Amino acid sequence: MSTRGSRGPYTKTAARRREILDAALAAYAEAGSRGVSVRDIAQRVGMTDAGVLHHFGSREALLTAVVEARDTAASAAYTPETVLWRTELLAENAATPGLVKLFLDIAAAAADPDHPGHTFFTERYRGLRRQIAALLLAGPPAGTEDAGPQSASDADWAARILLAATDGIQLQWLLEPSIDMAGDIGRLRDVLLDALRDDGGAGPGPAPQPEE
Repeated sequence: MSTRGSRGPYTKTAARRREILDAALAAYAEAGSRGVSVRDIAQRVGMTDAGVLHHFGSREALLTAVVEARDTAASAAYTPETVLWRTELLAENAATPGLVKLFLDIAAAAADPDHPGHTFFTERYRGLRRQIAALLLAGPPAGTEDAGPQSASDADWAARILLAATDGIQLQWLLEPSIDMAGDIGRLRDVLLDALRDDGGAGPGPAPQPEE
């Protein structure tokens, strides 16, 4: 039995979702610090608000899908090595404050286990920590004399701190655009690596125990 007919509606739906996501990405990229409404996105694709949300289920699911699409595009454009050692992605983010704000808003909301983005962000941070830790252990690119952390636990800790600082510096930059995000994260990365080398790889040490 041919399945061509059953694939048709799915293909059209997938194409429509892609069209909506492309329109949303463009709207947020052009928005500056101004918010973007579902109506703004719907007008770009010639649909009603309800028609747009029908393809995603809810406004929160739509915005989560926009963040996922942004993440996918960034992954295609930048290797993890480039992001860590040259911080070019942060420099590019400075051109799209609307997308930066959307990312931070959805990331914070996704801390709720019932939020549509909870699984995505949990897996995203877990994967990024693994990638960054592996790169830190391998050390800086060839041509430098510096070395990376000596232990996996140190690398995991440094990766966690760098990710936390990256999100935090983006929030500060939204409030104060003169901040050099890429420069600040690059400097923090170097300070962390220097500290781990200087203390012989002791890392952050054990967590303090509560007093009796």
